[in-house]
Amino acid sequence: MQNTGIELPSMRGRVSAEEWDTRVQLAACYRLVALYGMTDMIANHISAMVPGEPGHYLINPYGLLYTEITASSLIKIDLDGNIVDKPDFEYGINRTGFVIHSAIHQARPDAACVIHTHTRAGMAISILKCGLLPLTQTATRFAKVAYHEFRGISLDLDEQQSLQQDLGDAEVMILRNHGLLAVGPSIPEAFNSIYRLELACKAQVDAMACNTELVIPPPDVVARANAQWQPGVTRRYGVLEWPAMLRQLDRVDTSYRN
Repeated sequence: MQNTGIELPSMRGRVSAEEWDTRVQLAACYRLVALYGMTDMIANHISAMVPGEPGHYLINPYGLLYTEITASSLIKIDLDGNIVDKPDFEYGINRTGFVIHSAIHQARPDAACVIHTHTRAGMAISILKCGLLPLTQTATRFAKVAYHEFRGISLDLDEQQSLQQDLGDAEVMILRNHGLLAVGPSIPEAFNSIYRLELACKAQVDAMACNTELVIPPPDVVARANAQWQPGVTRRYGVLEWPAMLRQLDRVDTSYRN
């Protein structure tokens, strides 16, 4: 175990077993997002609903790097942004995290986890009028990509309705001039979606930078690939991978489990 610089009493004894498991998985997700280079210092957020507690979800304390997040450092808040439970430290929550994530959790009960990033490739695609193109097999993973127009920093509650309407029933959303967002029925599935979305964005940015004609598969081929990616056809993406991802983290640093 490595010392992350933040040592806190364990929350394990004051929460349910189900919440503790969610805390460990969510902390792991933060570490994995960092491991795969999708962080923006202390900005951005990953949230997860608390099992058995409707309206309560976990989110990161504003001021810690993703590499410092542990199961016990996560803050529990309600859909109105009120802090329900937190460690004994000076950190609170970031308002934009509350505005965006509470909006999605309210509108999408199936979204147990919401991930938002500001990666270089994600921001680049968010700027392009064409958005994400089905240039690669990875890009065809997403049959539906939602878009949300930039309205300035997400500080106002009046933006929540448009966030909800724009996301609809989509798995991923590109926030114009801003970044990426993915939801999932579980933490492993949401991580898999943001990872694949990021990979597709990187490939498109690289291809477009070559300044040559692009090969875009015909619509019928894209539709066929979209259908082949569906969970009912294959599997729930992220679930099979997750134990291996945790083993990868544990080989480096197990402190996320604290």
